[in-house]
Amino acid sequence: MKISNIICVLMIGLIITSCNREKSDIINPKDYNVYLDTNENTTLQNSNLRLQFWNKKIKEDSLQIMAMANAAQEYSLLFRVNGDISNVKKAEQLLTKTVDIAAIKKEGYLLTLAQNYISQHRFKEAKNIAFGAYVLNPDISAKMVLFDVSMELGEYQKAEEYLNEIADQNNYNFLIRLAKWNDYKGNLDATIRNMEKAKIIAEQSKKVGLMLWSYTNLADYYGHAGRIQDSYEHYLKALQIDPSNAYAKKGIAWIAYSHEKNSEEALRIINKVLKTYQSPDYFLFKAEIVGFQDNKKAKRTNIEGYLESVKDKRYGEMYNVHNALLLAEEYQDYDKALQIAEKEIANRPTPQSYDLKAYILNLKGSYKEALHIANTYVVDQTFEPTAHLHMAQIFKSNELAERVTGLKEELLESAYELGPVTYQEIKSL
Repeated sequence: MKISNIICVLMIGLIITSCNREKSDIINPKDYNVYLDTNENTTLQNSNLRLQFWNKKIKEDSLQIMAMANAAQEYSLLFRVNGDISNVKKAEQLLTKTVDIAAIKKEGYLLTLAQNYISQHRFKEAKNIAFGAYVLNPDISAKMVLFDVSMELGEYQKAEEYLNEIADQNNYNFLIRLAKWNDYKGNLDATIRNMEKAKIIAEQSKKVGLMLWSYTNLADYYGHAGRIQDSYEHYLKALQIDPSNAYAKKGIAWIAYSHEKNSEEALRIINKVLKTYQSPDYFLFKAEIVGFQDNKKAKRTNIEGYLESVKDKRYGEMYNVHNALLLAEEYQDYDKALQIAEKEIANRPTPQSYDLKAYILNLKGSYKEALHIANTYVVDQTFEPTAHLHMAQIFKSNELAERVTGLKEELLESAYELGPVTYQEIKSL
């Protein structure tokens, strides 16, 4: 072939590649760099100012219930802003004291404490407290929190009963729970439809908290549906009203990593986030990214960073799943991982918790026991892609080729949600 022809072919190839890249690339650092580079966190500053105001009103043995409740609210907000577990515990202390001394409207403080316990993965305690509030006043607020904790505990029939009792298509809090219910049922279209309705209500209310929740959750659901552009735009919407929102930044980092295979940009974003936000699982995200880059040393460093973070006993049960998976996959300490899986089942007996145990047993080589647990507690009981991957691996270990094939086709469609490292596992099934 003549040199001119070779050059022509190469140029055509470059043009095609460029066009393909233009079609596939969604993120643009110019859209979000301003949110990464800013040193000013208005949300954090305003919350700290309000906290100082309320804390001045709280004295030793104080009976200032309103001050304590408002301070607890600010500590909860600070946790969402900076991920510092100490803020959750401070909120818990104030709410516990508030519940103890409240003579009127006690049920409201009980429900707020129940939500605090849910954030700490203390689900059974949350259920007891929420039910106590329900006994005092069986209104819609109590039923909503009882729905939340029932879903966390895998009590789906009870959750559905509560959901039916609070049904109101014009109520934001009902719609986001209906979306969660449809997600559990595997009906992603209905999930998105209800979250979009909730978003409209949130925008009409102009309440920043509701808008943030709507944008970030919709962004997640759009990602699950393969609507990556819509997902990206909604993470940006969240950042426009809260430039410090770590969750939205992490969502954009995931798009960079999973959709565009731009691991360097994903790392850049997460490293910026970690300067102001403390959350152990972000180290695991970094570990996955550098593992994708085949940087074993960096992967080990980030795993160690995670392990150092979760030594803090205040995290309690919050990272059971992560800890069990890490012990099984990275250290092959299956017995210790199984102990944690059993603890997680006791804490929240959901299909996902049983899947964790079955997966670890499969890694250990206990194929028949893993299959029994999967068939009994997981198959047809969850639509989570990770659980389906684990089931496919268990079926493969038990030489059930037909069952693997059906799941593999489905899993290949979840490549974005599962990430490029896991995608290679799917291809090898």
